[in-house]
Amino acid sequence: MHRRTRSLLSTALATVTAVALIGVALPASAASPAASALAPAAVSVDGPVDATITVPRVENLPDDFIGGVDVSSVLSLEESGVVFRDAQGTPGDLFAILADAGVTDVRVRVWNDPFDANGNGYGGGDVDVDRAIEISQRATDAGLGVLVDFHYSDFWADPAKQQAPKAWEGMTADQVATEVGAFTRDAVRRLVDAGVDLRMVQVGNETNGGVAGVRGWDDMAKVFSAGSAAVRAEAPDTLVALHFTNPERAGFYADVAAQLDRRDVDYDVFASSYYPFWHGTPENLTAVLSHVAETYGKKVMVAETSWAFTLDDGDGHGNVVDLASEATQYPVSVQGQADAVRAVVQAVADVGEAGLGVYYWEPAWLPVGPPAQLEQNRTLWERDGSGWASSFAGEYEPEDAGHWFGGSAWDNQALFGFDGTASDALNIFSYARTGAHAPRAVESVQTVALQVTEGDAVELPDEVTVLYNDGSSEQQPVTWSSAAGFIEGAGEYVISGATDAGLAASATVTVSARNYLRNPGFEDADTSMWSVTGSGLTLRAWDDPRSGTHSAHFYAGTGYSFDLSQTVSGLPAGSYVARASLQGDGEGADGRASLSLSSASVAGAAAAFGFDGWRVWSTPMTEALQVGADGTAVVRVSAALPAGAWGTIDDLELVRAPVPGADTSQLRERRDAAAALDLDAYVESSTVALPGAVARADIVLAAASPSASAVTGALDALAAAVDALLLQDAATTAPARGVLSHDNGHDTGLLDGDFTLTMNLWWGQNATKLRVFENGVLIKTVPLTFGGTSAQSAQSAQSAQSAQIAVTGKANGSYVYSGELVNSRGVTAVKPVTVTVKDAAPGTPVLSADNWDGDGSYTLTADMWWGTNATSYRLYEDGMLISEGDMVANSPAAQRVTVPVADRAVGKHTYRVEFVNAAGSTQSKTLTVAVKR
Repeated sequence: MHRRTRSLLSTALATVTAVALIGVALPASAASPAASALAPAAVSVDGPVDATITVPRVENLPDDFIGGVDVSSVLSLEESGVVFRDAQGTPGDLFAILADAGVTDVRVRVWNDPFDANGNGYGGGDVDVDRAIEISQRATDAGLGVLVDFHYSDFWADPAKQQAPKAWEGMTADQVATEVGAFTRDAVRRLVDAGVDLRMVQVGNETNGGVAGVRGWDDMAKVFSAGSAAVRAEAPDTLVALHFTNPERAGFYADVAAQLDRRDVDYDVFASSYYPFWHGTPENLTAVLSHVAETYGKKVMVAETSWAFTLDDGDGHGNVVDLASEATQYPVSVQGQADAVRAVVQAVADVGEAGLGVYYWEPAWLPVGPPAQLEQNRTLWERDGSGWASSFAGEYEPEDAGHWFGGSAWDNQALFGFDGTASDALNIFSYARTGAHAPRAVESVQTVALQVTEGDAVELPDEVTVLYNDGSSEQQPVTWSSAAGFIEGAGEYVISGATDAGLAASATVTVSARNYLRNPGFEDADTSMWSVTGSGLTLRAWDDPRSGTHSAHFYAGTGYSFDLSQTVSGLPAGSYVARASLQGDGEGADGRASLSLSSASVAGAAAAFGFDGWRVWSTPMTEALQVGADGTAVVRVSAALPAGAWGTIDDLELVRAPVPGADTSQLRERRDAAAALDLDAYVESSTVALPGAVARADIVLAAASPSASAVTGALDALAAAVDALLLQDAATTAPARGVLSHDNGHDTGLLDGDFTLTMNLWWGQNATKLRVFENGVLIKTVPLTFGGTSAQSAQSAQSAQSAQIAVTGKANGSYVYSGELVNSRGVTAVKPVTVTVKDAAPGTPVLSADNWDGDGSYTLTADMWWGTNATSYRLYEDGMLISEGDMVANSPAAQRVTVPVADRAVGKHTYRVEFVNAAGSTQSKTLTVAVKR
């Protein structure tokens, strides 16, 4: 067994401790250049250092424990203009900043040939051996140890992708093993010759089910052994690590270690990825790594971990973790990052002497520019490889990179701010040794997550959990928004609240349609309701569930097929659909899987699953099936797959077919406009209703199928809340009284239903808005420009004001129009006006025909000589509609419509025409046309 050398940080700790014990102060030249409130303070054995985050000391941490980071994207980021800054904001070399923060080692990934034939990089740092050497030399120069991570691929290798390099395609496993040996020896030799402090080498990356395009334990062992032998030959004191993931899968690591042991694979370190979002608890991590260490005498470590400090996006390319529901184990904050990493450090340290350390994955993968500069960012990602993938990668990896290439999907998990300034969480490996203390403060209010079935009552808790930065918590009473009362049907709803101490709280309420399947996620031990035929499918597997802890897992080393089905009886008659989720790799275009829903009499069409990669879930939905009086339906998943195809199926559903919801486009527009208002511009007391109205709109918009009444109610609430807003102004009294007038009869000579109301305030205290009512019902709110400000003369605040309101389409009758002028000091009624409408409907048309010769072809003409215009017409022949169309209104001008008719039979034909507008319709007298020949 090999043991890594003592870290520089450990040496520094020993020096400081010795000085402290003899009572001698360190000279200024020995102080850390990053000493500040945001950098590690002088190390003390007496207690935690002052900081902006709180980190309890890890008491059992060995002196040589690795606190590492993977910064493989650094060269491309620097080429794109990213500047790294220390805690004070001073630009500096990334590796010096890392060393000053207490980082001990750097991990560097290596791809064989991450370039196309024209030299265009695939992205992710474009890290081939040459660039890996450059990164490693810079790390060594900064006093940092180096771990080199060979992916044995031309681009990303992970459980879903273990693609052979282009140069190795089509080779047998033995040939690949030979190439791995040669490639590794050459690369390691070059690293050693370059003076790199090469402390560890990974032979493969997250090699759960394959490596270098090779699958199956016998062949994978050949590759592992070839890589290990190459490292031993060129760097005998360097540790050899094998890397796997999914420690949360019961028994998986034990099986992996046993498979390696059976085949005498030579390695020193069993390395694990551990991301708290997906990989279970730290306690389980300790347990599974301890088993490997104790059973097989191996060192263990975490090669990748991370946590998010924000859910915001820094560069315009979406992030891997961007929803609050995806990050619930720790607060999403800098303190949360420290909590998460400390927990992983503790988990590995608790393994004992075999626990080597922890590496944080890509803490410096920063935005190359803000989202507002997305097009410029795209240019840099393509040119420099500073995004996760460039478009050039599509030739090699078309399924993922070929579709979703772009920028950093990790910038919200960096240990630097978007501007490149190191956060206090970068000091976590130092603080884990010393402890760190910050004034006790609220870190977050734990989000409430509530799952209910449609139709069940939504009961939110009376208290929420408040988390503090020192790890403590307390319960506080909470008052929830009344918007929860508007939850209607299936959907994911977010309810806001406030604690008695004034802290903002949030609850996510997921309302699911009633699922008529039993044990739909394979969580219950009883799976007798499911029927399985064929091979390769395992129910209640631990592998990659979409939710819960179990799934149906499929895999076989040869071509295989299976059917998974459940027959449901006792269904109420109605329309149903089935849904299910699948993730995995179909091993090429030959892999097929589909979902179907059928009854005794109807075989429903199959809905195909997509094989989009690891944890990329495909969730098809079948067409609706009408279930009759027998109440029986069958949900079926069918698959025909080639050798090596793998994946999981989870969360099957049989639910009522969704009813199309009402149109919410107007509500979305009004909601966004209301939410964008600057409430500071309004009188505070007038803004009270707006947040509730916006929250109500959010509830309706979150519904899967909102009803028309819910949409209308939310629109009305928004309109009322916006109308209640009062702008801040310099008014000293309520507005003066205005006067309403109208132009009906003056504009066209007709008392028609289209006219203009005018409000005039001739002189006096100004208003900021006018409300106009028709027969007591609000029809319009008009914003007005206040005639002055507090900095202007009193006379300017008494300028004349006017407003015009167009009214159209009124039917005959009398209408009383009233109004209110409003400012911050009050409301003043406007002098009302009554408008009488007598000529609302179109003028009467006169119908004529030109059938002078008596044959069956002629033209009908409808004339309205003067009067209220129509906007459309309808022409009838012998009681049947034969023509209709739009007309251009320009009251009181004449209007004419001509309609040709042809080939009419001999005899008499009667015609009438209707002229129509919004107020009504008017019809002509009947015209009889005689056809004689």
